[in-house]
Amino acid sequence: MDADVPGTVLKRERTRDAVLELIESRSPGDAIPSERTLCTLLGVSRPTVRAAVDELVAAGLLVREHGRGMFVAPAKITQELVAGDRALTVPQASGAWSSRLLEFTTLQAGARVGRKLRMSPAAEIVYVARLRLVDGAPMAIEHLHIRAELVPGLSAQELESGDLYEHLRVTHGVHVHEAVQAIEPTVVTRAEAGLLDVPELSPALLFERLTSDTTGRPVEYVHSLYRGDRYRIVSRLALGPAAGIAPDREGHHPGIPPGDFAHGDAIASSTRGDIQTGA
Repeated sequence: MDADVPGTVLKRERTRDAVLELIESRSPGDAIPSERTLCTLLGVSRPTVRAAVDELVAAGLLVREHGRGMFVAPAKITQELVAGDRALTVPQASGAWSSRLLEFTTLQAGARVGRKLRMSPAAEIVYVARLRLVDGAPMAIEHLHIRAELVPGLSAQELESGDLYEHLRVTHGVHVHEAVQAIEPTVVTRAEAGLLDVPELSPALLFERLTSDTTGRPVEYVHSLYRGDRYRIVSRLALGPAAGIAPDREGHHPGIPPGDFAHGDAIASSTRGDIQTGA
């Protein structure tokens, strides 16, 4: 890891990715290096490593055992909910959504993000961290990883205003088509709590999404943290054939800013079906 990477949000993100890489390269029950060893390996401070480990323990990916160390947690059980048309559509979420940039830089993808985006670890990505607000109140923290060659000249204005996928389509000629998204419960760290204006260890929803274009090429990997006290998901499942009801494709997909995928593109989700959000 590059210890000189600027920005505290990015440093935490890279540390989290490095520890996740260790977890994903091991089997449930395997040990991972101690926090002190991780500090030396990654070239970051103890508080930065502790924050990353705390987040992964809260997410159920690591287990701490007193006097023994840290171990890869047992594999999670995944239940997939599938609608008849395999597409996700939602009504519009309430409120006026906006963004505030926390980090915006270009860097190497690294092993984990490179694997997700099917690109070399040395290839460049645009990394963006932004705070999502509703009616001026903080709602979510998003970490975006976008193939750099697809978005030359991507501007801060595109990331703070309007529909990001609309900007990708119109300005950069990138037509997003499908996303695979997973949703899990978690809690916020001290740093995340400060940004979201909630107490430390407050409940939250973690969204992870891989977005592809019309050719099936991965365009963007995102993980987002949404406030658990302000965000709710309701799945409406199709249990039989519809009676000629056309789905409404406008609205805010959970974890996806309002307006994204507003042009009729389908989204495949780990909670596939019609999903409503509450703010």
